Amino acid sequence: MVSLTSEDGTFIFEIKGWHKIWALESKIRVTKEQIIKAYQNKEELTFWKGFRMPGTEIPGYIAAGTFYKKGRNFWDVMNKNNAIIIKLNNHYYKRLIIEVENPEEILQLLNTSYK
Repeated sequence: MVSLTSEDGTFIFEIKGWHKIWALESKIRVTKEQIIKAYQNKEELTFWKGFRMPGTEIPGYIAAGTFYKKGRNFWDVMNKNNAIIIKLNNHYYKRLIIEVENPEEILQLLNTSYK
């Protein structure tokens, strides 16, 4: 699970609890300018996430960490219903695929910030 805060034009995605250990990451900072779009699409949450380096994956249960598939992507998902995808530009990660508590609220915040 990931929480989101905003600070001076920068979004801070904080990985919560044990997910920090599974993902080997605690925070990801993204500026508003780096966000291309944020959306939900369960069809993109495929079984094959890419090559895991580093991170944790138990198929059908959790994907957390860095995965290489058409670029470097960060995953932290257990419940696909709460997963969002954030496409990035000029960032270490190409996409963030993360689980959040309130997807609709987070999507609205992210999508209104880059327009």
